[in-house]
Amino acid sequence: MSIDRLAPIGVFDSGVGGLTVAREIMRNLPAERIVYFGDTARVPYGSKSKETVIRYSRQIIRFLRTQGVKAIVVACNTASALALEEIEKELEIPIIGVVKPGARVAASVTKNKRIGVIGTESTIHSHMYRSFICDIDPEITVIGKACPLFVPLVEEGWLKDPVTDEVAGRYLKELKNENIDSLILGCTHYPLLRSTVKKIMGDAVELVNPAYETARELGSLLKKLNMDNPGVKEEEFPYRFYVSDAAEKFKQFANSILPYDVRATQQVNIEEY
Repeated sequence: MSIDRLAPIGVFDSGVGGLTVAREIMRNLPAERIVYFGDTARVPYGSKSKETVIRYSRQIIRFLRTQGVKAIVVACNTASALALEEIEKELEIPIIGVVKPGARVAASVTKNKRIGVIGTESTIHSHMYRSFICDIDPEITVIGKACPLFVPLVEEGWLKDPVTDEVAGRYLKELKNENIDSLILGCTHYPLLRSTVKKIMGDAVELVNPAYETARELGSLLKKLNMDNPGVKEEEFPYRFYVSDAAEKFKQFANSILPYDVRATQQVNIEEY
């Protein structure tokens, strides 16, 4: 199959959280173009069934294919955990999720073989991180903790707020008693709460950001397949953003966290795909 190396990378998430993955791709792979889709009408995915997450993921991938993407990043831990294995069988272009890169790094950095994972209910109950980590090293103990309120808090922009501090303190209290030495931020929204989590967990706990690790793995994969972009012309508009609802709110949030000025966000009816 002939691949256009100048074609964009498709990135999708249930909402704004996947922007942390897009941000790391922008920083680490500056030559690559990006088409981002945030399913803001149907967020959060964390409380949805596996069948629903797979259906949503298929619709979004069909939309991204209309944009001529050369590879897809599932920038959502829930979709990576519940849908990736199913949908990658249906694609002839590369697709990667955020779970495996985070799991690999956590397994490599732990000293005492006790790793914590925070994520949505679906991600934690899927035990995907535990499965991947124990495949690497069966002696590692993985302790998961669902933090469902983190996503709406981030979506509201309450990144540094007493309410968020209180919620985080209650969620993380039991993990503090588990003697973990590394903690996976197992939802792409969670790196935006990194300073809050770090303050609670302390310097002795290494925080693993799967968004950063996914961007690095994507770069390696594109090079290996000879699909990496040799360079984008400066005058080109390299990033496009689409959502299923609340385009203006998304744009404002994106501009608050991306190293790039988002000029426009377009709303699409994802149910048509």
